[in-house]
Amino acid sequence: MNDVPTPAPMTIRNLRIGIIAATLITGLLVLYVVNYYPRTDTAVVFANYIGIAPQVDGPITHFYVRDNQLVKAGELLFEIDDRPYGYALERAKSDQQMLEGQIVDLSRTIASQESGVSVSQANTHSAQADLSRYAAAMDEAKADVANSQQGVERAKAQWAYANNNLHRIEPLLAKQFVTADQVDLVRTQEVAQAQALKQAESQLKLSEARLLSAQAQLERAKSVISQSQAQLEQSRHAVSTMEPLTAQRGAKESAVQTAQYNFDNTKVRAPFDARVTNLILSEGAYAHTGQQIFTLIDARSWWVIGNFRETQLKHIAPGMKADVYVLSRPTVRLEGIVDSIGYGVTPDTDVISNLGNGLPDVQRTLNWVHLASRYPVRVRITDTSGDTLRLGESAVLVIRGF
Repeated sequence: MNDVPTPAPMTIRNLRIGIIAATLITGLLVLYVVNYYPRTDTAVVFANYIGIAPQVDGPITHFYVRDNQLVKAGELLFEIDDRPYGYALERAKSDQQMLEGQIVDLSRTIASQESGVSVSQANTHSAQADLSRYAAAMDEAKADVANSQQGVERAKAQWAYANNNLHRIEPLLAKQFVTADQVDLVRTQEVAQAQALKQAESQLKLSEARLLSAQAQLERAKSVISQSQAQLEQSRHAVSTMEPLTAQRGAKESAVQTAQYNFDNTKVRAPFDARVTNLILSEGAYAHTGQQIFTLIDARSWWVIGNFRETQLKHIAPGMKADVYVLSRPTVRLEGIVDSIGYGVTPDTDVISNLGNGLPDVQRTLNWVHLASRYPVRVRITDTSGDTLRLGESAVLVIRGF
């Protein structure tokens, strides 16, 4: 039987040194990777989500989606009975049209009233012209009266002279100082002057009558102008205004828009690409304004939130690349980018005490082992769609640096 050769002591010592060196190098590499490529297995997948709630009340007439269905932006989700809102929309439009009809009718009335004002103004101007004309006629009549009075005075003087001359000559005929022809001539002149005096007096009476007529016409013209001015003021005050009706246009338009808005909201559509979840109602259920019907998970953007120790945060910065592994598919690597790092967490009451009202409640125990606080790091996933992830999935997050 052959003996197994025993290794030399120098060979065993070198082997031991090599194992120790390899262990140290591996430890240093692990420490480097842990510090400069931080990772955590407590990450969770998140996405934005909203509760879908109707903006109008009414029974649900039809559902177009089912629970957990993927829908596209603008896709119809469900409908609410739109008949009451259609009636309200028609009534609002009818009220608006009625108001516009009233405005048209009033505009025609105002046009007629303004035409009446124009007629009254024309009558007033005509009356003013008549007043001026009658005032001029009265002045002319006064001048005629004055001329007639002068003519009467002149005719009286001439008749008096002729009469006196006749009485002076007639006695001389008996004494034959004058002839009969001379006496006849003087008598004829006296008669002619007497006739001229009567004519002058008649002309004076006619001028005075004309003056009275002109005064009457002038007074009547004054009365007419006063009446026409009163009618003008009355017609001006009778003109209606459009402001009370035109001021209602905004309210009527707002009522139509509100009714149209409510009618349109009877059809609820997806605001973005999303996944329907928590749908537990069926057709016929009565929907209330603001009451959530189901939830939509935004399928456009997904991210992972992982909690890292405060000592690792110096090696993490926004913009760094990251690898994400969800536990449902641990062999699939998803790429991501660090969006932000948390700046606050709730302090541990066992360490810092309870910061409430009154005095601080400081614990009387000492913790010999200090655990590092953990801060959330948000990583946006860049190479996946909403069809491959689920909200709340557990994940492993590795920061790879820039």
